[in-house]
Amino acid sequence: MELFFHREGRKNMKNILEVANLSMNFGGLLAVNDFTFEVRPGEILGLIGPNGSGKTTLFNVISGVYTPTKGTILFGGERIDGLRMNRIAGKGLVRTFQSNEIYNNLTVLENVKSGGYHKLRGGLLGYVVRTDARRRGEAALEERAAKILSFIGVHDVEAMEAGNLPYGYQRLLGIGISLYAEPKLLLMDEPATGMNPEETKTCMNLINRIRDTGITVVVVEHDMKLIMNLCDRIVVISSGKKIAEGVPAEIKKNKEVIDVYLGDENAYT
Repeated sequence: MELFFHREGRKNMKNILEVANLSMNFGGLLAVNDFTFEVRPGEILGLIGPNGSGKTTLFNVISGVYTPTKGTILFGGERIDGLRMNRIAGKGLVRTFQSNEIYNNLTVLENVKSGGYHKLRGGLLGYVVRTDARRRGEAALEERAAKILSFIGVHDVEAMEAGNLPYGYQRLLGIGISLYAEPKLLLMDEPATGMNPEETKTCMNLINRIRDTGITVVVVEHDMKLIMNLCDRIVVISSGKKIAEGVPAEIKKNKEVIDVYLGDENAYT
């Protein structure tokens, strides 16, 4: 299904994201310490580590919530460190959050449509007098939102208020809202948090299908079965520093990673 996602220029791009010597200091607390890694086009990259290791802070710096203390971030070959979050998102680097970022009192369809209203012509006047251009624009928003809901598998509840959705559907809806922004790279912060095994399986399948559309994915998650079975490569962070990087089979056998985070490697097969 074509959802207007970006596929152009991927074959000739070595890395879609390059983070070099990145540090984030909060009043003497070094939350991210000289961190370097890259993300290749079309892959699913896992970012794992203990609670408080710096994963979410790293996402916040890359996506523009924080300006790094030092280091550089290149997205599609363009330097983005120091840019505001909305400008970075406009370039195609979009993130989800640990909590559900939805409007509880809007319907499921309206939640997804809300991501595109700023693009409509006519502003407030168009909303009040319902110009032809405004009606065409809203029809296009609704058509695209419906496609996204079908893609994420919640089209059967599009008229339900989002706050009444089962928890797993709310998590999927949050992903759908992020897809409306037409990401080239999607940073997913604990997408399977609180899900039961069946919901987690559905989430894994969706992430794979997102990648199949041409979107590159970086995922933070504590569910190691999900990470080990989903990701092409994994980067491990502890106390703000990168301690390992490799394919899942390598990470499962890395002694430092086992000692710091994983424990029994056989638990994640």
